[in-house]
Amino acid sequence: MANPNKTQCDCFGFYDAENSGCIPYDETIHLEEPCPSSSFVDFFSGISQDQWIGGTNFGIQMCQLFGGCGNMGAGSYSDPNSQAYLMYIKEERKRTNTIIIIGLLIAGIMIRVKIQGMATYRAILFLPQILSMIVVGISWRWIYAPKGPLNSGLDFFGLESVSRAWLGSFDFALPFVGLIGTWVMFGFTMILFIAGVQKIPTELYDAAKVDGAGAIAEFFNVTLPNLRGEIIVALIFTVTLALRNFDLIYITTGGGPGTSTMIPSMFIYKKAFQMNQVGSASSLGIMLTLLIFTLVSMILILLREKE
Repeated sequence: MANPNKTQCDCFGFYDAENSGCIPYDETIHLEEPCPSSSFVDFFSGISQDQWIGGTNFGIQMCQLFGGCGNMGAGSYSDPNSQAYLMYIKEERKRTNTIIIIGLLIAGIMIRVKIQGMATYRAILFLPQILSMIVVGISWRWIYAPKGPLNSGLDFFGLESVSRAWLGSFDFALPFVGLIGTWVMFGFTMILFIAGVQKIPTELYDAAKVDGAGAIAEFFNVTLPNLRGEIIVALIFTVTLALRNFDLIYITTGGGPGTSTMIPSMFIYKKAFQMNQVGSASSLGIMLTLLIFTLVSMILILLREKE
């Protein structure tokens, strides 16, 4: 299984210290020692200029993302990485919708309901946004741990059968990491929407009340249409954060278990610093940048105000 001639992992795998070799990624679920990293100088020494970038790299990257050029035409996404990307896109679409909806609801409630100490509540809800993602990742990894607060709480209420290693589950790792991202981002959207609501002329709300509009009618006919700009900003921030996210995944799951949380930025990192495929990684990085630019442009075009 391990090749004794290899001293550096050239796959999505782990380094087998006992046999001094690399074990393929899909066989490393129970391994503990990660692939050894060389020093910064050692890593970049010996890399020829043509390994950094090249037309060939750009030609094959899209094929690699979908598990082979044949898969792109046939629509067969059997490759583990392509399945992970598709699942990640679906989860991020749900998470983006959830963040926007929660932010709108909390902003609407805080504007209409007069609660003493509202500024304090806003600060508490916004707090995750100002925390370091490293701190957030370590904290939630502890919460999700097999003997962490979440499982302890489930055990306390007699739900031992539900307890599990959440970040070690192929089915639950990605959704539960997504919950962390939602917790971090919805405070930002809430503050953004509250600021947007405060600039809406009060005359519009007065006119809606005169016409007999209730709270729900006010929200959909006055508040929501006037928050178009803030919704665009929130969408751009959540989409770009999802695509460029790295530190949260790196701290919590490292792309595992298997490839269940293998996001594009983690894929690029492993190619560059574990597989030593710097040119391929740089090509993927440029492609990811172009993808983000394209999505942001589409959001601006689709949601722009009609003249």
